[in-house]
Amino acid sequence: MKRLSKFVGLGAAAALLTVAVPLLSGTPVWASLQQASQSVIESLQRQPAIQLELAAAKQVLETDAQGQTKETWQTLSGEKAVVQPGDRLRYNLSGENTSDRSLKNLVVTQPVPPQTIYVLGSALVGNNGGAAITYSIDNGETFVDAPMVEVTQPNGDIVLEPAPAEAYTHIRWNFGDQVQPEAVLSAAYDVTVR
Repeated sequence: MKRLSKFVGLGAAAALLTVAVPLLSGTPVWASLQQASQSVIESLQRQPAIQLELAAAKQVLETDAQGQTKETWQTLSGEKAVVQPGDRLRYNLSGENTSDRSLKNLVVTQPVPPQTIYVLGSALVGNNGGAAITYSIDNGETFVDAPMVEVTQPNGDIVLEPAPAEAYTHIRWNFGDQVQPEAVLSAAYDVTVR
């Protein structure tokens, strides 16, 4: 089986208010936080109260002697990590409001990395139960709860159907006004490598 080598570099991003922080570009696990640096710097100047950290892990499935499958997650760290087509990756976003005031209108947008496919239903919010999750299928132009696409039927009728996983381009978490002082945030989503 041919192995597909991809490189992973993970870093921290700080102070995002309504900013997209791309995790990857070009290859599915090359952290492109450098490309987002200007946005992050501008956001730091506007809202220095939240620090966000991005991390990635690869799903590992092992079968024990009794035939039971055990799932674990291997942290992808350092400059290099190897992934193969079909591997499932989990991206975790964590942060904390380090200020003494509530944050207003906190929105975090993550692109689905190129050469990966979003795993439908995998976007989660940790202990921030009130955060809304929306999705884009048009490169971040619009966000909705359940993206739909037009499909032409054999008889020529056009109907709306749920968008396939391959169509998802971005995920957005809207934490609204719920980020109290010292609140800890967490969110995650999974992708598979093409």
